Amino acid sequence: MATDYNVEIDKLRRTYTQIEAVTDVPKLTELIEKLTEESSNPELWNDPEAAQAVTSKLSHAKSVLEKVEQMKSRIEDIETLVEMAQEESVTDADAGAELFAEADEELAKVSASLADLEVKTLLSGEYDERNAVVTIRSGAGGVDAADWAQMLQRMYLRWAERHGYATKVMDTSYAEEAGIKSTTFEVSAPYAYGTLSVEAGTHRLVRISPFDNQGRRQTSFAAVEVIPLIETTDHIEIPESELKIDVFRSSGPGGQSVNTTDSAVRMTHIPTGIVVSMQDEKSQIQNRASALRVLQSRLLQLRHEEEQAKKKELAGDVKASWGDQMRSYVLHPYQMVKDLRTNYEVGNTDSVFDGDLDGFIDAGIRWRHGQLAQEQ
Repeated sequence: MATDYNVEIDKLRRTYTQIEAVTDVPKLTELIEKLTEESSNPELWNDPEAAQAVTSKLSHAKSVLEKVEQMKSRIEDIETLVEMAQEESVTDADAGAELFAEADEELAKVSASLADLEVKTLLSGEYDERNAVVTIRSGAGGVDAADWAQMLQRMYLRWAERHGYATKVMDTSYAEEAGIKSTTFEVSAPYAYGTLSVEAGTHRLVRISPFDNQGRRQTSFAAVEVIPLIETTDHIEIPESELKIDVFRSSGPGGQSVNTTDSAVRMTHIPTGIVVSMQDEKSQIQNRASALRVLQSRLLQLRHEEEQAKKKELAGDVKASWGDQMRSYVLHPYQMVKDLRTNYEVGNTDSVFDGDLDGFIDAGIRWRHGQLAQEQ
C-alpha cells in the first residue's frame, strides 16, 4: 500500500507541535543561559558535587533543545525529499522509487525519534530529573523468590548498561541457598528517577522451578522500590537521637567474608522504622555517609507520598497505589511479559530479562501521565 505522505507528514507536524509546547522552548533556553552562567562561576567548583549537578542539568537541557530543533528540520527535509521524488518520478521511475524508499526510511526514523522525545517531555515531576535509588526485595516464593529478585537486579543493571548509565550496587543481602533477599543500587543519569519510577511495584514470575526436583510450576514475587536520590539542597535533617546505627562485617555470597573489619553499616530511623544497610564502600565512614543519604532520600519520598495522600484525602479520592501488582513475567506454560496497568506485552522474555525494557517504561510513563491528567 502506497504511503500517503501528506497524512504522515501532517502527523509528524502535530506531534512536534505538542512536544514543542510541552518543552516550552523559550523557558528551556532561559534555563540553559542560567545554568551556563552558573557553570562559569569558578566558586561553583569548590563543591564538586554541586558542580556535577549543574553541568549534568546543563548537558541534558542542551540535548533536549538540540533534539527539538533537529526534529523540525528533519520533518522539513522529509517534505523536500518527497517533492524531489515526485518530480524525479516523472522522468525516471527508478530514481523516483529510490527517493521514495529513502523518504519511507526517514519517516520511520523520525516517527520513532519523536515518540521517544514525546515520552521524555512527560517527565515533569518534582523529583523526576534526579538520580534513582532502586531497591529490590524478594517476596513470597521462598528460594525461587530470592532467585527472582536477583534476576530483576540483573535486568535493571543490563537496562542501564544498554543506555550507558552509570550504576553502583550499594548493598546486597544474599539468600542462603540461591539468589538475594534484597539489593539496593543507584542509577546515575538525568531523569533516572522519573524514568524508573514507573517500575515501582510488585513483579510476579511464573515458571517451572529450577529448585523443585519434581519440576512443578512456581509463582514468585519481588517488590521494586524506586526513590529519588537526595540532594544537598533538600535539607532533610535527621537528629542523631532518631538514629540507631549498627556496624558489622561486609559479606558476599554464602556468607564468605570479604572484609576483615566492621565497615558495613545498618542505619535504623527509629520514628519510621526505615532500615538502610550499606556495605559497598571500604570504610565505615563512607558507608555511614552513603546510608544516611539513602535514608534521607527515603524520608523525602515518604514526605512526598504523605503530601500526595493528604491532597487525595482532601479531594475525596482515595485510591490504592497504582504501582502494586504491576507486571507478570510468565515462562510456563507459555512465554510472555505483560504490564497489568498499560496492557503492554511482549513474547520475547529473554530480551526483557536482558534489559530490553524501554517499551514497558515508555508505556508506563504515558499511562501515569494519563492517570495524573484524570486526577486534575
